[in-house]
Amino acid sequence: MSKKKIIKIIYDNIKTLIGALIIAVLIRSLLIQPFYIPSSSMEPTLLVGDRIFVSKYTYGYSKHSFPFSPNVTNERFFSKSPKRGDLVVFKTPADNRTDYIKRLIGMPGDTVQFIKGELIINDKKIKRKQTKNKEIIRCGNFLLETNIYIETLPNGFQHLVAYKKKRFTTKFKEI
Repeated sequence: MSKKKIIKIIYDNIKTLIGALIIAVLIRSLLIQPFYIPSSSMEPTLLVGDRIFVSKYTYGYSKHSFPFSPNVTNERFFSKSPKRGDLVVFKTPADNRTDYIKRLIGMPGDTVQFIKGELIINDKKIKRKQTKNKEIIRCGNFLLETNIYIETLPNGFQHLVAYKKKRFTTKFKEI
């Protein structure tokens, strides 16, 4: 094979890789982004190790929509407000790098409290009905025995939640 032919093959491969990279960055920045669930904080809805795809266009775009969160502007474009019960992904203000995946239960202006094991939004106790399910959830180095409830938010949205029953006395051990 001639040197010119080898250079052409390498050039064509590099062009293809750069094109694929540009398409991947555009899809991840503008359409969908994959996330991995690292903790048990959303159990039983999302389990440790679950992988999810999040639509990027649902609530609009910000600097965090793009790789490396370039500090171009602090505004959000094409924004739409989320609703109670939506799962949202956000970065912490503290380090601007850690992604959190949580269920939205409070809206701007709401007072959200957790008093004696009861969730209270705007001075109204949130209705919850216990299911017959009990689950063991790993939380750090501990295993927690939990009761599973169906919780109804003020807008009527229902979702599963796990509330701690008691903490086991032994630490979790890897097998």
